[in-house]
Amino acid sequence: MCVEDNTVNMLLVSRIVEAEGHDLIEAVDGPTAIDILATTIPDIILLDINLPGIDGLELARRFKADHRLASIPLIATTAQVLVGDRERCLEAGCDDYLPKPLDIRKLREVMRSYLDQS
Repeated sequence: MCVEDNTVNMLLVSRIVEAEGHDLIEAVDGPTAIDILATTIPDIILLDINLPGIDGLELARRFKADHRLASIPLIATTAQVLVGDRERCLEAGCDDYLPKPLDIRKLREVMRSYLDQS
């Protein structure tokens, strides 16, 4: 699953995910992600931190507090790359952190790492 409001970033992620042989569930904002996750449990969640309305850090906290979702790998994808931003994402419950612009090789590596564990 990818929670991303930028269509170009969503397209990039969808191409990578599909090239790896997986299906992508797309959510353009927090409320949409919450609705989808009420009935679907994905293998991994790529989460944009800069979302309108409910931001990614709040979503991360909510997802990790939900016993059904807590074990799903949660990967922060964000343009927030200042000192302390990575730590804020991890403290909110994210399992990993990928800065934007996304490095295609790193995204594949992280996805494979987490999906191979499940």
